Amino acid sequence: MKKVPSISTFKVFANRRTIQKNPLNFHHRNFKKLGDTFSVSIPAEGRVIFTRDPELVKQVLQKKHRSFEKSKLQTKDLAKYIGHGLLTSNGEHWRTHRRMIQPAFHQKKLKGLFGIMRSAIQEELDRIEPGSDLNVIPLMGDLAFQVVAQTLFSHNDIRQPMAELKHITEVNQNMLVTEMRRPYFRWWYRLMGEISKHIEFSNRAREILNTLVENRRAQNVDRDDLLDMLLKATYEDGTHMPRKQLLDELMILFTAGYETTASALSFTLFFLAKNQLAQEKLLAEITNLGKKQLELEDLTQLPLTSSSIKEAMRLYPPAYFMDRVATENTDLNGVKLKKGGMILLSIFELHRHPAFWENPYDYQVDRFVGLDSKEYGNYFYPFGAGPRMCIGNAMATYEMILAVAEIVKKFKLTTSMADVEINPLITLKPQKVTIEFTLR
Repeated sequence: MKKVPSISTFKVFANRRTIQKNPLNFHHRNFKKLGDTFSVSIPAEGRVIFTRDPELVKQVLQKKHRSFEKSKLQTKDLAKYIGHGLLTSNGEHWRTHRRMIQPAFHQKKLKGLFGIMRSAIQEELDRIEPGSDLNVIPLMGDLAFQVVAQTLFSHNDIRQPMAELKHITEVNQNMLVTEMRRPYFRWWYRLMGEISKHIEFSNRAREILNTLVENRRAQNVDRDDLLDMLLKATYEDGTHMPRKQLLDELMILFTAGYETTASALSFTLFFLAKNQLAQEKLLAEITNLGKKQLELEDLTQLPLTSSSIKEAMRLYPPAYFMDRVATENTDLNGVKLKKGGMILLSIFELHRHPAFWENPYDYQVDRFVGLDSKEYGNYFYPFGAGPRMCIGNAMATYEMILAVAEIVKKFKLTTSMADVEINPLITLKPQKVTIEFTLR
């Protein structure tokens, strides 16, 4: 058994204010001091293993994935706000619905949705007022949210209910982060009614989604969008998804489908705005295609554009950590976990590990150009890996490449910001990214 360095509960409590604001600095100091794997005694959670060891990450997500499941942070704490769907379930419930929903994200289906995606992106870009400094985070949030909304519901007259739904997902996430980083105060949040208040917000979100579903059923029109695919999906016995389950899956598609994409796009645009040469190279790549309107198959011809996004997600992965709980006594290369033990995989640290990345803290727009995924796959997990890899990873990738291409083609980007401050919530977000958009 390997000796795993340990951090005491007292040290965690002594650093509680720093951890509440940004736990990544606390993580980094301890990885640097203690090595690629250490343990932390967390109040109300017990001993948690933290690792950035690529072999341990691979074993947990792929080689020994059957010995792990998602923690109660997702299956209980997050689920109370967004329901029990793919993101927040384990075991047979997860497997059944993964098989049921997976066909909606196959390449053929995504090709049919590509026109809707492109129109949603172009509509949001037309709303940008050029010539002044703009915070791109809400802009990209609206863009990504409208892509999810329109590929799910395929019509444009839902901006108002979608804005309310977006607000609810954001305030509930902030509440969950507060609970997560200060677990010893959960009793107080319950006593003061904070948790029940945010659960009511979630109920309102379900009402919004249920109204949209009812309207679709009343129309009795086949739109062949994601909602149609979910409504038509059946279990092995031929029955359809119950309404409550359908609403849970829709909640999760909205929550997971827009925020991670919006964050990745915001970071990418920041780096491009700082690097005019890289931006011009992207523009040349896009214009050299000679296409007035990009189609899905054109995206494979934009390797530098794709690399620019991957590099931003390497430095700032939206899913910056993943947690798993051992379902049985498990040995991970000499690191022992008892049944019920938790391990936290630091994707943020692995993506910046100096042993696996040259100049790991530098943004290199062409870092991934010409590389096969096998050359970096063991150290790069922007969408997870294994059976629980993000079901919408292909759709998100297409959306981001198309969005960056359309933005660079339409605007010259500049920024006066020297660096970006991060905001680690459930996903990793920038605090603010100010960019000036100038029409080309």
